[in-house]
Amino acid sequence: MRFIGIIPARYASTRFPAKPLAMLGGMTVIERVYRQVEGTMDAVCVATDDERIEQAVKAFGGNVVMTSTAHRSGTDRCWEAYTKVQSTKDNVQGTKDNVQSDEDEDTVVVNIQGDEPFIQPVQLDAVKACFDDPATDIATLVKPFTQADGWAAVENPNSPKVVVGQNMEALYFSRSVIPYIRGKERGEEWMRQHTFYKHIGLYAYRANVLREITQLPQSPLELAESLEQLRWLQNGYHIRVGITDIETIGIDTPEDLERAEAFLSQNA
Repeated sequence: MRFIGIIPARYASTRFPAKPLAMLGGMTVIERVYRQVEGTMDAVCVATDDERIEQAVKAFGGNVVMTSTAHRSGTDRCWEAYTKVQSTKDNVQGTKDNVQSDEDEDTVVVNIQGDEPFIQPVQLDAVKACFDDPATDIATLVKPFTQADGWAAVENPNSPKVVVGQNMEALYFSRSVIPYIRGKERGEEWMRQHTFYKHIGLYAYRANVLREITQLPQSPLELAESLEQLRWLQNGYHIRVGITDIETIGIDTPEDLERAEAFLSQNA
């Protein structure tokens, strides 16, 4: 099994324009993500739509590929990047036309968000291990909510929740609190009765599956919740779940960057 890490990084962002190039502890955010990922994958590259990010990645010696500005998701950007820099043992570049299906089945593309500078190698390993099962189409990561997180964190619609089956496959993702605990007082009592899982937005896909899901139309559940992984579930793909107890700090706003700076200084 070959693992290729692709880091989608857009320049335009409504809440935080140019955040991949924001400085965090003397290093750009995108470089910090790259440094966390390299060494855990057989190959790593940044997939961007902006020449400023391209030049920044080249400046620190990273691999980068330019992709379309029209992509609606990081998943679509990952597929284009994979088709452009599909890695072989000899690191020979390929194109979409010469990527073979049997090779795709033995290659996993890991989609690492470009605003997660503290992603840990052990978390990446947990997702990679999901592909020990040949039935795994897609893998992702979850973290149990704890009492210390508080009920407000569970209720936050910006933090999607996941229901996980006995075989560690995702049954459903939702911005709502799921499952509903009947007969118990909503809040801290629910947390004592059940382990709720927070979704960590790290995905990995068999390359042939990545090709297929980028060709699917948006599904009703995806449109309802604004969660693209529901499109995959609704179309019958198996999403294996890895578990982590490490909290990540995603950077969506300038305020998040301040929190990340504080975290970095406390854990230096």
